[in-house]
Amino acid sequence: MSFAARLETELAQFKTDGVYKRLNYLDAPQGPRTVMEGRGEVVILSSNNYLGLCNAPDVVAAGKAALDRFGAGTGSVRFICGTFTVHRELEAALARLVGCESSLTYVSCWNANEGLCPTLLGEDDLVISDQLNHASIIDAIRLAKAITKCQTAVYQHSDMADLETKLKAAKDRRLKLIFTDGIFSMEGDIARLPDLLELGRKYDAVVAVDDSHATGVLGKTGRGTAEHYGVVGEVPIITSTLGKALGGAAGGFTAGPAALTDYLTQRSRPQLFSNALPPTVAASALAAVRHLETHPALVTRLRDSATYFREQLAALGFRPLPGATPIIPVILGETAKAIRMSEMLLDEGVFVTGFGYPVVPQGHARVRCQISAAHSRDDLDFALGAFKKVGTKLGLI
Repeated sequence: MSFAARLETELAQFKTDGVYKRLNYLDAPQGPRTVMEGRGEVVILSSNNYLGLCNAPDVVAAGKAALDRFGAGTGSVRFICGTFTVHRELEAALARLVGCESSLTYVSCWNANEGLCPTLLGEDDLVISDQLNHASIIDAIRLAKAITKCQTAVYQHSDMADLETKLKAAKDRRLKLIFTDGIFSMEGDIARLPDLLELGRKYDAVVAVDDSHATGVLGKTGRGTAEHYGVVGEVPIITSTLGKALGGAAGGFTAGPAALTDYLTQRSRPQLFSNALPPTVAASALAAVRHLETHPALVTRLRDSATYFREQLAALGFRPLPGATPIIPVILGETAKAIRMSEMLLDEGVFVTGFGYPVVPQGHARVRCQISAAHSRDDLDFALGAFKKVGTKLGLI
């Protein structure tokens, strides 16, 4: 069997099993509602556009102005001729936002995570990862293990006793790095950051938090997991994205001590061998940070809307996972059932994605609702009506 034929056979099986993913093409900006090719207007419950800034006029205008000032791209990596003044402005704003001394941008948070672990860790070091961490953290650790021969360990999800056991067994390690998500993207729960920091101090370990789903979302003013717990300035390393609440375009960053970002500039391979973040994206992200700083009520609106939607889903008879974030998963079990429900909801004008294996473990398939500060109460009630109709048809409520 040829290479292509083997792939086609496997793809056909995906379709037979009901787990094949079809791309949906949008023909308008990301917003609470958008236009989907072949569907017309739909309410989006699948976007990371938590603050509704993807199409905010000031964010869009900043990108347009940067296009005129700096051009379409950087044409180079940072250390050659790819560094623009807007990068410096953005990195200073991001460091201030998350409460760190310095930050360094990448073309994605995946790259930021990939650039962190293999750069910092050697064969005398250990990285310990939460069981439910994002794939980018998992692959960054795998890469570090393959390249540097560092030791790795996984602790049970948010289980501090299990983590402490692994830290006790690692007293001889030069660097002990604890890596966790801030908000876990498939569950919607929040890392026990104060406990992690306490264990870090107790066992001389460094805590790194991927705050991609928490930046702009958690805390009174959207500064992330650290603000949520009142520990801004105490987290040694924070990675995050510009592609979610901060305008949703692209890009990521690592924040921490100035020595860390300088070291990454010297040695991080994704930084050394990838073109710099396009100045248009950097400028729109900078405008998004400034918008967040001057409109903290967006964060309150987001939190209130997420609480309302979660409570109303439960009132209908669904069992959304409990939590305090705008990620609201409804667990269905089978992948095919989750995908079927998402297709039926789309027929009703609600775009929400069904997730199954390998994105989530076998038997834990779900539809994952994501709320935005841009959603009106009418948007949310329209979506709830669709959930009621589809849930009744499927015998879920």
